[in-house]
Amino acid sequence: MSMQLELKNVDLRPGDQLKIKGTILHDAERFQIDLGSDSDDLALHFNPRFHDDTDGAVLVCNSKAAGCWGDEKREIHNPLQRGSDVKIVLKLAGDVFEVELPDGHEVQFPNRVGVDVINYIRVMGDFKLTCFKIC
Repeated sequence: MSMQLELKNVDLRPGDQLKIKGTILHDAERFQIDLGSDSDDLALHFNPRFHDDTDGAVLVCNSKAAGCWGDEKREIHNPLQRGSDVKIVLKLAGDVFEVELPDGHEVQFPNRVGVDVINYIRVMGDFKLTCFKIC
């Protein structure tokens, strides 16, 4: 069962953290956490994939401007596993996004579109969200 949480008119600024807890479904293919202005303008698209033809399980980060995707950044280190409970912390640190994974590893992705304020958040896919906190 695919789930979706979509928030608009959020006010996430540099230094703020978004903490997401949940369970990755047992048969998960992928899920995503999107931060940006709206669904066509994403400063960060964080997309763990659990079966990718080229790399197996992989973390993919990207951005989207005016509906057009940028170049994917692929991270082979993926501690996320199907059926596990996870906590993921996303931080906007000015010119870079930092994504802290459950094992303490951090993925960094440049703020390509140069946003100062995130006002759109979406969590969707093969993930059961149990806690969502902005601090």
